[in-house]
Amino acid sequence: MRSQVSIVKCKSYERREIEDAVRKSVDLIGTISGFVKPTDKVLIKPNLLSASTPDSGIDTHPEFVRAVIKLVKEAGASVILGDSPSVWGEIAEVDNVYDKSGMRQLAEEEKVELVKFRQIKIKSGYPVASIVDECDCIISLPKFKTHDLMTMTGAIKNLFGFIPGLYKVELHKKALASWDMAKVLADIYSIVKPRLSIVDGIVAMEGDGPASGGILRNLGLILAGSDAVAIDSVMATIMGLRPKDILSTKEASQRGLGNADFKDIDIFGEDIRNVIVPDYKLPQTSIVNRLPRPFLNVGKSLLHFRPSMNKAKCTVCGLCVKACPVSAISIEKKQTKIDNKKCVLCLCCKEVCPQGAISVKKSLVAKIAGL
Repeated sequence: MRSQVSIVKCKSYERREIEDAVRKSVDLIGTISGFVKPTDKVLIKPNLLSASTPDSGIDTHPEFVRAVIKLVKEAGASVILGDSPSVWGEIAEVDNVYDKSGMRQLAEEEKVELVKFRQIKIKSGYPVASIVDECDCIISLPKFKTHDLMTMTGAIKNLFGFIPGLYKVELHKKALASWDMAKVLADIYSIVKPRLSIVDGIVAMEGDGPASGGILRNLGLILAGSDAVAIDSVMATIMGLRPKDILSTKEASQRGLGNADFKDIDIFGEDIRNVIVPDYKLPQTSIVNRLPRPFLNVGKSLLHFRPSMNKAKCTVCGLCVKACPVSAISIEKKQTKIDNKKCVLCLCCKEVCPQGAISVKKSLVAKIAGL
């Protein structure tokens, strides 16, 4: 089957403008009634990475989520809202994310239930949030961002949030390399296939995303579709990449989980040629995912990237210690230290650091090579 993806322009998070743009993005691929039935219980899952304010651009914007809630309500369905942010395992930490991201206030104003992914059910060997089986329909709301490990976080990567809390760390232990994580993400997508994905690309992130190390970019776009592979293919193209440069897209398309080839994708709304950003800044580490693996195996001792701790910014909160899947980070004498001999460059530490205290340091060879 052919896939459909819509691209709609939206300049700001002003309520009326974003409601019109979200509605248009869905109408172009079949209207909300084509995805949601009046009797459905719909789980709306934004991308909530950390306890960050809406203007940080790290989480899906609450006004974007509001527009989707209103659209679903118009279809007559009931709505619940939730996510399992980053590696947060304690309920108090999730509450903090809900508060700072604006999701709690939004839920109260729109009178929808804000849920936490507390329980799991093993599905195909994965600890998936049991809320998946309690809903009739899932609508995923990814944020258009770069990602240190996977190059890009989009429609497929957003589903990693259905692995609750610290279970994510356990999966990272089993999938330390980006190509192994791509297999995990494709597995999860095969288990949890949202009926609809709508991407918040109004304010996007480039550079060393997906957290405080990234750079905000006013992209002014919304993407929508039912095929997460096709959506991610469009996102990659807008970023100046080939769809299969994104390993999760490549893996999922090879399994027949969606279309990555543009000959099998119908795009509605904006002409994709008019929205490509040729100077979109990619993560410094993205070159690793695009080089042939034999080359990496030979040159990895010289060509490498490492997390570096800024002691002046570090508050010794310990979140990076909790996030590290290989126990390469420790706190000694009130200082956070990284053991680079143990580090596998998953960059989970950088992803969860609320202070932006962890950056990526290149080897001398990488610098000389212009990577």
